[in-house]
Amino acid sequence: MKLGLINSAWVQAGRGTAYGIRQTKAIGFDSIDIFADPLDTDARERKLIRTECEQAGLPVVSLACVAVGLIDFNASVQRFHFDRCKAYLDLAYELGAQNLLLVLGEYIWERQVISPAEQWATGVKHLKALGEYASGLGLQIALELEPFKLSLLNDVPNMVRFLDDVAHPAVGANIDISHLCLAKSQPEELRALRGRAVHVHISDCDGKVHGDLPPGRGVVDFVPYLKEIATLNVPGAISIELEYSPEPDKIADWVAEAYSATDALMKQAGIARG
Repeated sequence: MKLGLINSAWVQAGRGTAYGIRQTKAIGFDSIDIFADPLDTDARERKLIRTECEQAGLPVVSLACVAVGLIDFNASVQRFHFDRCKAYLDLAYELGAQNLLLVLGEYIWERQVISPAEQWATGVKHLKALGEYASGLGLQIALELEPFKLSLLNDVPNMVRFLDDVAHPAVGANIDISHLCLAKSQPEELRALRGRAVHVHISDCDGKVHGDLPPGRGVVDFVPYLKEIATLNVPGAISIELEYSPEPDKIADWVAEAYSATDALMKQAGIARG
């Protein structure tokens, strides 16, 4: 599998697009994931991302999208987010990516007032349609498991149930190892995602709250999860997710540390790079 980096690590530390892409290559990564909203990205920025990645020899594997409004109870909000997701898929196509990483959202009002089943059905409906649109572009959608108690997709059984209901070959799961740890999901649960996992995120945490730390700075026991992932034949990459560095001025060191730690973990788990 490729070892990649989500470029939000550089963006949130105030580094420019070109700098981040070049540093990602210099550190040794095989691929890159792009965090860029197509509604806020003009033609110059799109061309810059594409040409810098091409010149660096860094394929774009995934484009990250947060679309919590897809399950809003207002139809107009749903329509906006549906069209925005299509714009993300268009940008992913332009960049030659493999998948759109999609964060779906949460139940509102503590699962009161609006039926949870209604929000679930709304999400299923939109992902069926987005899956069809993605398929037409030769792309996949990787749904992210979020470890928060009100998230629709907050554990492996809920992910499997949602994928069963959507029942579209272009819609699969992203495996985020830190999120699995926070959700108290055991490594062997990943076997239920065989043939359905299309991308992987890796970062560390303190076991209590969302962290996005370099592996080794928290408590996650990565190797058992990685050994299970190794058996799944995931077509995407293992992409490091680092955000909100406590020392933005040292972000290059932060990323390099995460790279070295993850490379070592992949070797321990028997996952070949490439």
